[in-house]
Amino acid sequence: MKKMICIILIICMVVSLTACGGKTSETADKGFVPALDKNKECSITVVGSYDNFEALEAEFDRFGEFYPNVQLSYMKIDDYNNILGTVLEADDSPNIFFSYPWMVGNEKYDQVLAHMEDLSDPALKLNLDCIRPGLLKHDEGGHVMMVPVFSRSYGMLVNNDLFEKEGLKVPATWSELVTVCDELRKKGYANPMMGYSRDTSSCFMYTVAYPMFVATLAGDPEALALANDLDPKAGEYMRPALETVEKLIQSGCIDPAECDKIEDNYNQVILRFFEGDVPMMICHGDTVSGTRKRESQSEAFTASPFKYSFTPLPLTEDGGYFIDSPSIEFSVNKDCNDLDMTNEFMRFLVSTAELDEMAYVKRLITPTVSLSSDPVYAPFGQLSSERTFSPEALGITDPLTVQIKYASFGVGSGEMTVDEAVAMYGTFE
Repeated sequence: MKKMICIILIICMVVSLTACGGKTSETADKGFVPALDKNKECSITVVGSYDNFEALEAEFDRFGEFYPNVQLSYMKIDDYNNILGTVLEADDSPNIFFSYPWMVGNEKYDQVLAHMEDLSDPALKLNLDCIRPGLLKHDEGGHVMMVPVFSRSYGMLVNNDLFEKEGLKVPATWSELVTVCDELRKKGYANPMMGYSRDTSSCFMYTVAYPMFVATLAGDPEALALANDLDPKAGEYMRPALETVEKLIQSGCIDPAECDKIEDNYNQVILRFFEGDVPMMICHGDTVSGTRKRESQSEAFTASPFKYSFTPLPLTEDGGYFIDSPSIEFSVNKDCNDLDMTNEFMRFLVSTAELDEMAYVKRLITPTVSLSSDPVYAPFGQLSSERTFSPEALGITDPLTVQIKYASFGVGSGEMTVDEAVAMYGTFE
């Protein structure tokens, strides 16, 4: 009898645990659970600077499965940065809008910040824990006024099939990069690395210099403070980055004259890479986002498709860096109509599943902790945490980035020496 009772108790316990597990699994499978009236009728508008936003519209469709009477739409605003404040003051102001970390602390955007809702308010129940902490910017009161929906980094598009064809390994260190560029030139590739360099928004110069500058400042709080204060003494901290730009050109890895033939850092960069004769194309993640759509637009790629990936630039003997920055962030207009349903949509969107899916469709890096995204970004997931830096978390400001942008262009274009660029720190505007 005692044995029988023990068996019954064990069976009950197993059933109980199984039931608990079943509920957990069921909840996980369900994912988002609506908290408002499913029959509510209203309209939600998202505004931004993208020409189109298919990835977000797919989220609208999925949200509509829970709230079929909610009309969601996306609208592009011309001259977005300059008129956003005015748009938010209108009677029919949008519910959600694109926002950027550089808006904080800039008086020009005080009007915009005044409309932002605190998305870290526990009452909203947004799952901010699913986002990599370095991407979340907190104000002095600890509030989160913008949530990243995409992340970006800096690196190079690599034609993996070309490397395989030539029997070469994709470089992972500085010495390997210089060696492989030399080997590629011997094999007839006059420009092993390319990029856009026509003006101060130069893709390759800034893309090479900025990650190194961030890494230099990350390990020295005093240096970061000087750099943010635009103190001329901080110019010395740019030197390693600027010297790397100079060495890339002097080594023959990059020919600025050839890069100048590419007139924009998006469409033409991608189509030039798809010609198939460019081993490495220096760019950033926002450029990579346009590759999938342009595969069919390139006659060369359509005729001879190849495998490619986005890889960190191996700027040191320890490899490259993952500069983990928000590409686009969303803020909620706290003065909009139907704020409750707006927050409900944000609660739906801010989850690992939805953010990962949207990043995959848009072909940008997901902001989630999982870092599971398009295989094209897989090389960044292989970098150690010691090689990963989040400028927003470090406290790097926009005026600081302006200095390295202009300095790297000056050195890369030959308009100034490294010494001259270092001495001009704090004067670039």
